[in-house]
Amino acid sequence: MCGRFALTQTPNTVQAWFDYPDRPNFPPRYNIAPTQPVAVVRRDEGRPRFILMRWGFIPGFVKDPKEFPLVINVRSETAAQKPSFRGALQYRRCLLPADGFYEWQALGPVKQPFLIRRPDRGLFAFAGLWETWSGTDGSEIDTVAILTTHANGTLAAVHERCPVVLDRSRIADWLDPTLRPADIAAFLKPPPDDFFELVRISTAVNRVANDDASLQAPIDGPPTVKRPPSSDDPQGSLF
Repeated sequence: MCGRFALTQTPNTVQAWFDYPDRPNFPPRYNIAPTQPVAVVRRDEGRPRFILMRWGFIPGFVKDPKEFPLVINVRSETAAQKPSFRGALQYRRCLLPADGFYEWQALGPVKQPFLIRRPDRGLFAFAGLWETWSGTDGSEIDTVAILTTHANGTLAAVHERCPVVLDRSRIADWLDPTLRPADIAAFLKPPPDDFFELVRISTAVNRVANDDASLQAPIDGPPTVKRPPSSDDPQGSLF
C-alpha cells in the first residue's frame, strides 16, 4: 500500500533522470496525497514524456466517478486478470517519480509513521497504470494508480505490501509498448532488501495540509513490530 509519497528533487534533476524533453516547473512536495495532481512519465511518440494526472484510477467503463471507490493502488498479482486494469497493464504503463514514501506501523492503538527512502536520498520510480476517463459531457481526466506487491524483508517490519519500484536502468523497458505479458510479470517484484531504508518520523505527516521538509526529520528508534499478513484488500477485491 502506498497512500502518501514525496518528490522533492528539482525539476531539472527529475528531467535528466527520466530523460523526457518536457521542461515542467514544479515545487518540492513532501506529502503528496490521493486525488491530487501527480507527476507521471509515460511513453508518447517513441520517448518518455511528462504529464500531470489525478492520483486515483478511474476505469473507462465508470459512469460517475463520484460513485466509484478511490483506487490509488493496484495489486500487481491480479492486475492482468481484473477487467478494470488488464488493458492498462498491457498498453498504458507509466512511472511516477518519487524520492520517498510513507507507511504507518501499527503498534497497538498507535500508528507510527515511517519515511521510506533510498539510502543515498536519490530518485526512484513507482510502476503505475494510467487511464483517460471520458465523461458524457466530453470532459476527460487522466488518472493513475501505483502497482503494489508483497513487501521485501526491510519493509515487512512496517507493512505487508509495498509499491513496485524501478531504478533508472529499467525505465525504458517498462515503458516499451511491445512488452509481452510474461515480460511485464518480471517487473512486478519487491525491491532488494537494501534498496530502501526506514526512517521513523513524527505524526505531522498524518495531516495532508502539512507539506514541508520538517516532515522528514528523523526521530529516534528503529521499527519494532512486524505486522501479520492481512487478507483485506479494499483496492483489488472490488474488481
